[in-house]
Amino acid sequence: MNIRLGSTQIRLSRYIALWTLVAMVFAMQNAINVGLPRTHWPFWDLARWSLIQWYTWAALAPTVFRLAERFPVRGTLRFHGLGAQVLASLCVTFAAMVLGALVSTLFEPSGFAEQLGYFLEQHFAIGLLTYWTLFAIQQAIHFHAEKARRELEASQLATELAQSRLLALKSQLQPHFLFNTLHAIITLLDEDKLSAEDMLLRLSELLRAFLEDYDGQEISLRQELDLIELYLGIQRVRFKDRLTTRTYIAPDTLDCAVPSLILQPLVENALRHGIGQRVGSDTIEIDARRDGDVLCIEVRNRNSTLSAEPTASAGHGIGMANTRLRLRELYGDAAEVRLDMIWPEGVACRIRVPFRALESAEDAPEFHPGLSPA
Repeated sequence: MNIRLGSTQIRLSRYIALWTLVAMVFAMQNAINVGLPRTHWPFWDLARWSLIQWYTWAALAPTVFRLAERFPVRGTLRFHGLGAQVLASLCVTFAAMVLGALVSTLFEPSGFAEQLGYFLEQHFAIGLLTYWTLFAIQQAIHFHAEKARRELEASQLATELAQSRLLALKSQLQPHFLFNTLHAIITLLDEDKLSAEDMLLRLSELLRAFLEDYDGQEISLRQELDLIELYLGIQRVRFKDRLTTRTYIAPDTLDCAVPSLILQPLVENALRHGIGQRVGSDTIEIDARRDGDVLCIEVRNRNSTLSAEPTASAGHGIGMANTRLRLRELYGDAAEVRLDMIWPEGVACRIRVPFRALESAEDAPEFHPGLSPA
């Protein structure tokens, strides 16, 4: 059985034990004051008087907690609450004196009026102190619960905000890629209708995967590679024999969690700043390996260079900017992305994220491209 103190519940046995302990402490204090064992009052009498006094407050404590909730001393109505609490403390303390006197008449030869006078004389001041102590305890419990509630709400709001930002960033990536691909298809319609049709089929398959299977913020590297292979297939049709693609993936990284669509903007950047702006052929390489507790991913191209201007190389397009923002939202300082020159020519985009298996790897949707790469 539990007893309710405001919004807090406590077992009745513990509640009674707590008040009994308080009563025994005051009984011992009274025994020391009157000089036991020299006094003619036995300890049992002192203990009985103390138990009557404090059990009375044990019975009234739930009422004090309800009054503290009903008339809090805070906010714009704190003065109104303070006035109500002063009046309540006087009334409840007087009620405690009356109850104590009534119970005491069962054990004492004197009448109710005499016992009431004794309680008012001996216990009224400490009764007021007891009321305000109980009031302070209720307020402390309330403020602690309110703080915990606000921290939980703030955490939930921060999580929702982060999810909204990530979804906004992902929504920026897909239209950007779609615009570039459709532009390439339009260009091919006059030159090679079969290739344009093949690109449309691959684009349809890729968009189906985006819409059906990859709504989460993280997927396995294996699934991400399936998606990027569809994208690279589109680009190989577009650039024909000018473009070569290679992948070097360590087997133990395939089930590692990575942000969904993390490779596509990086590969698109590599193509746009390489073969898209410079004559000749290009090679796009994707490398994934484990380095302790870190997953290292590199996207390299062999036909581009970094600008000598720091601001230019730091941005390197919408894809890099969005990638940095997504990694910061998902992993904070535990993730890193940077651009480096490679020898003899080219640029490598290097990403480092925490290495961990995808939590829902067993339930993650399996995706198998419907078209083989060109």
